[in-house]
Amino acid sequence: MTTIQSFTRRALLTLTVATSTLLAASTSAEPVAKQNNQVPGYYRMMVGDFEVTALYDGYVDIGTQLLKGASADDIQSLLAKMFLDSSNGVQTAVNAFLINTGNNLVLVDTGAAKCFGPALGNIQDNLKAAGYTPEQVDTVLLTHLHPDHACGLLSADGKSAYPNATIYIPKGDADYWLSSAEQAKAPEATRGRFAMSQKAVAPYAAADKMQTFKPDSKLPEGVAVVPSNGHTPGHTSYMFSSKGQDLLVWGDIVHSHSVQFSHPEVTIEFDSDSAKAVQARKKLFAEAAEDKLWVAGAHLPFPGIGHVRKEGDAYAWVPTEFGPIRSDR
Repeated sequence: MTTIQSFTRRALLTLTVATSTLLAASTSAEPVAKQNNQVPGYYRMMVGDFEVTALYDGYVDIGTQLLKGASADDIQSLLAKMFLDSSNGVQTAVNAFLINTGNNLVLVDTGAAKCFGPALGNIQDNLKAAGYTPEQVDTVLLTHLHPDHACGLLSADGKSAYPNATIYIPKGDADYWLSSAEQAKAPEATRGRFAMSQKAVAPYAAADKMQTFKPDSKLPEGVAVVPSNGHTPGHTSYMFSSKGQDLLVWGDIVHSHSVQFSHPEVTIEFDSDSAKAVQARKKLFAEAAEDKLWVAGAHLPFPGIGHVRKEGDAYAWVPTEFGPIRSDR
């Protein structure tokens, strides 16, 4: 046997032993632990010079029986087209939106905090993950006073979650939800919602940091009131405008994107005035599609930002695509 052959055999033997050792080690090692945490729930984009950050609060499962104005079979068919299993309710996001205008740091809606269980209550954590602090927020605009939009006004210890902010509430909603007389007249099953909303705004009212406004009122620069009542008596949307670009933050115009874009006439049981809710939805759908507005919705799939497209007599939702932050969109 030559020296070269002897060296080659020794090298092959060494490699075989090493490989066997590595394989044995890999099969006997502990399995790699799965990472069960989702990424922080925020998404950022620019609208003109305004920085918009969508914040994910969590989700609720909405039973399809809450949707009114279409047959159960039609609703199930629409959900099936979106590959949604509604046997345990349809997962519905709860979103809020943080807009840095350069002059103000504006939060539209605050999420549910812990008013509706452990699947919600993540707005503050995601706001911090996005690089801000609650103390930096100077303006909170509420689309309406339902608890999944207002309970997040409070911290875990019952104090103001945004201690340096003034909160703005549509007068129609304030007159209804903050009224003890209206609470007394309401069905017993809904009185708890009044109590949650009243508790949420109390520290701000006590500190003289709560304002109500009418449709013709002026808000911080770059923000306009867009009346859209129906879901609640004073339900209000907000238009943010900068450098010829617009973002319509429309609150609860849509609860089920799978159903209501193609059938705007479908309402939800929580609407205080179904006819007005349908009217507001059709009006904003038409305007958003015609003007190619950016739209942000509280119950659209996170990040809840996109466009509305006209499709015959109906509409479709076109979600934003993930990408770098751009100021030229």
